[in-house]
Amino acid sequence: MPIEKLTTRQLARISTPGKYGDGGGLYLQVTKKLVKSWVFRFALNGVEHYMGLGPFHAVHIREAREKARKVRTMLTQGVDPLQARETQDPVFLQGNKTFDDCVAEYIESHKAGWKNSKHLAQWKNSLLTYVSPCFGKRDVREIDTALVLQALTPIWETKTETAARLRERIARTLSFAATRGYREGDNPARWAGHLQELLPRPSRLKKVRHHPAIPYWEIAGFFRRLAEEKGCGAPALAFTILTAARTSEVLLARWTEMDFASRLWTVPAERMKSAREHRVPLSEAALAILRRQAGLHPVWVFPGKKSDGTLNASILRDTLGRMNRGEATVHGFRSSFRVWAAERTTYPKEVAELALAHKAGTQTEEAYQRSDLLEQRRDLLRDWALCCMEGVNPRP
Repeated sequence: MPIEKLTTRQLARISTPGKYGDGGGLYLQVTKKLVKSWVFRFALNGVEHYMGLGPFHAVHIREAREKARKVRTMLTQGVDPLQARETQDPVFLQGNKTFDDCVAEYIESHKAGWKNSKHLAQWKNSLLTYVSPCFGKRDVREIDTALVLQALTPIWETKTETAARLRERIARTLSFAATRGYREGDNPARWAGHLQELLPRPSRLKKVRHHPAIPYWEIAGFFRRLAEEKGCGAPALAFTILTAARTSEVLLARWTEMDFASRLWTVPAERMKSAREHRVPLSEAALAILRRQAGLHPVWVFPGKKSDGTLNASILRDTLGRMNRGEATVHGFRSSFRVWAAERTTYPKEVAELALAHKAGTQTEEAYQRSDLLEQRRDLLRDWALCCMEGVNPRP
């Protein structure tokens, strides 16, 4: 069989999907999306195989021919090149990417757009724990449905939320690899029209767990007891409840974000779940807490003993525990606020949703409703503070 049939001029002109033979089992493969890569065709034990030798843009034809020569030598020695690939020399492996390689590249190219290190750690840890043992060292071209299911099936029903996120991360990694030319074909981790036929829908398996909350009609009594609590956790917890804020927003609150004259706390976009700046109107009760905190730390409103000077979230949970309300969660107070707003006030629901920094409607409605309804939210949080502080003697 003649080999080295393709010339550099011919390679440059190829722009139609298909397989173009160079001879000796080496082909230039062009996908429907015009992604080019080198593959080696061979038969072993009566079964035809296509072995990826690297993307066209990264592997010169001379390198592809050398890799093909090595594979032919292995075959004459009775060695399965797919199984032996991981033990071959670096020249043979050049241009091929394992799944773990692609994960590392994906994270590196996307980490600047992720809001915090926690998201980065979740990506790494979930794939390292559940995927790497299954096919992390396999060439990304070899990843198929069976391998994806091997990683997902053991945890699909027992750790459904983790498994669903894992599937999406596998799919994104494989899509990234295809775009880079490291693999071809359909994405075996895609849900629609594929894995949805093989796995039960996560929403049918996942048991929704709401954050346990103290009923709003018990809030006033809770605040009366909270006013007697000592320690740095009590004022932070009270401020969190009065502002209907998320715990992380309060724990990292800075004095530079507080405007006493305007009675306003402005949380910057980088600290918001929505990645949008959030203005929080401050009730008199919330302002009173800030005045008592003044002078404790030059940067942090609620300082603690962590290495960076901030307060640990466990302090707030410990405060609940000392008050014998350990069944509740700090986040649950946002639910208490929302139910109170719905059942005991006449404020429009979008005002309450904006107070929680939630979206207040559809994308179209948001396009037209560009106001954050600050003054209406100011009235709402004032009334919420009156509900919370009923019968509480203000501290000096």
